[in-house]
Amino acid sequence: YVGVELGVAEKLALRALSLATGLSAEELEAELKRAGDIGVAAERALSRKRVKSLLDFVGSSQVGAKKLTVDEVYNTLDKVAKATGEGSQDAKISLIASLLRHATPKEAKYLMRTITGRLRLGIADMTILDALAIAFCGGKEARPLIERAYNLSSDLGYVAKVVAEKGLEGAKQFRVTIGKPIRPMLAERLTTAEEILQKLGGRCVAEYKYDGERIQAHKSGTDVILFSRRLENITHHYPDACDIIRNHVKADEAIVEAECVAIDPDTGEMRPFQELMHRRRKYGIEEAMKEYPVSLFFFDCLYVDGQDLTNAPYPKRREVLMKIFEPGERAMLATYKLIDSVEELERFFEEAISEGCEGLVCKSLAPDSVYQAGARGWLWIKFKRSYQSKLVEPIDVTVVGAFWGKGKRAGKYGALLCAVYDPEADVFRTVCKVGSGFTDEDLEKMPEMFRPYVIEHKHPRVDSKIKADVWFVPSVVIEIIGDEITLSPLHTAGLGAIKPDAGLAIRFPRFTGRWRFDKSPEDSTTVKELVEMYKIQLKKIEA
Repeated sequence: YVGVELGVAEKLALRALSLATGLSAEELEAELKRAGDIGVAAERALSRKRVKSLLDFVGSSQVGAKKLTVDEVYNTLDKVAKATGEGSQDAKISLIASLLRHATPKEAKYLMRTITGRLRLGIADMTILDALAIAFCGGKEARPLIERAYNLSSDLGYVAKVVAEKGLEGAKQFRVTIGKPIRPMLAERLTTAEEILQKLGGRCVAEYKYDGERIQAHKSGTDVILFSRRLENITHHYPDACDIIRNHVKADEAIVEAECVAIDPDTGEMRPFQELMHRRRKYGIEEAMKEYPVSLFFFDCLYVDGQDLTNAPYPKRREVLMKIFEPGERAMLATYKLIDSVEELERFFEEAISEGCEGLVCKSLAPDSVYQAGARGWLWIKFKRSYQSKLVEPIDVTVVGAFWGKGKRAGKYGALLCAVYDPEADVFRTVCKVGSGFTDEDLEKMPEMFRPYVIEHKHPRVDSKIKADVWFVPSVVIEIIGDEITLSPLHTAGLGAIKPDAGLAIRFPRFTGRWRFDKSPEDSTTVKELVEMYKIQLKKIEA
């Protein structure tokens, strides 16, 4: 696993393009505005670059004669990623420009998209796993083993290389490894204590669901690496969390999971998730640590000193975690309780809410309660607080489009087109247009925030009957609430699941204020969950 990020923002990429083409920043900005895609803008810019001024700049008559190779591109981008410290920005610009000078317009298009992390191919990881199974392992039935290799390594490129060289036997050789993030296990949702206990066989362990950032910590000696639930290396954001791991995880090698929660430095009380996002900065980490200190609440152990625990049942993993963990002021086990009655679960839920938590995560105690890396299943079930609305709980939706505002919102996005995820078809199906709940600050920053994701047409993985003014690559997840779930002829979520010609929609949707940058689009509420919520709502109305 090469957890390397290029660290190239759009503005820096444009400066490199300017250096390579001789076109001014203003000309390139205008081109980008017309194209709406930095790749297309680069393609057009390379087609009309001022060769003479470029030749003067580099002093060579050989510009354009040399062809780019894959090795050269890879090695140059590796240097870009590793450039740090004073002068690193200029170094990155120079390296990128050196590639662009020798690129054809079409190559420049995909170089710029690669560099800025916006390939826009409309292909999800799972589609590639299917393709690998068909190409190298005889068919889709081999997909589970290849997916297991991916879930343990989080490195799709390496999995592809091994499977191409060694077939299915290669996929079987993947093991849990310190430094390679394991794709996180995810929970399903239910809204009542009765349903949860019934699903978990009448007995479970319930843990507080903290309002923080989930982290996966890898410890080897005194070295600690932290990964987010999206598998980003966030070690440099949380040096204090790294110290907590070093001091309180008593194993030479371990992979543990914890919730990282912002704490009020004066009172010790938990702060909301949004405040924790102040820690996601490149500079001023020391100041942020003082203003937004964190506590870690540990809840799982996936690996200890050579022992892979992902196939061990939850009680065994919990037992190992308790053996290697030493509690402290900022290091605690997630508060938990063994539950075997509805009343007990409801009481514990209210307790969690009163302590400032989001709710509970209820976990199976069955012999098959393994760690389902990369999967969402019924071994873990979320029990979250309900809001004062008819919709039983907030839902996470992916933004797939926007509509221009009018009046006070002129020149800004007035509403966002949002979708839920359909994992079976690997597409996003629309569920509502959200225009309420945004602050003036939100409205002001949205066009710039969504700019990297703007595309000229509806994304191939988006199923929508509604035509948005602006289309996005599905990337940003937000949390919304609403009054109820209704049948809709316009929206495609759950189309045909309840009624042949109708989908499902959220009535009077409102943004809760939570930008879920910690979640990937595939972590959104699913179509299946939405259909279940509608059925539960219907039962309550009929009752």
